[in-house]
Amino acid sequence: MKKTTSLLLAAMIAGSVFTTSAVADASRGKIFYMKKLKHVCKKDGLKNGAVFAIKHDRRSWETISKSGKLQSEWIKICPHAAKKVKKMREKDVKNLYDFVWKYASDGETPSCG
Repeated sequence: MKKTTSLLLAAMIAGSVFTTSAVADASRGKIFYMKKLKHVCKKDGLKNGAVFAIKHDRRSWETISKSGKLQSEWIKICPHAAKKVKKMREKDVKNLYDFVWKYASDGETPSCG
């Protein structure tokens, strides 16, 4: 009985760890922007991630995402980041999308530099 309970508990913990990493996250998108795009986007006049995100409202970001044109839109907003945007992994695209959607012009105000 004790062994079965321990195995069940271990399986539940392992399952929660794996599902957490599979979900897109706006804070991870913020980290991606800060590490990979912040410095190159400054060359295009974008002071910070907030300026990047407020280029569209939430509905527009959602429409762009559904049409599969997120990366091309990000390149339009920040042309100096074209190489980095094209090399993005799928999880980074999802996380950055969550970031721009959350902090869109009609969304929350981020605290990033």
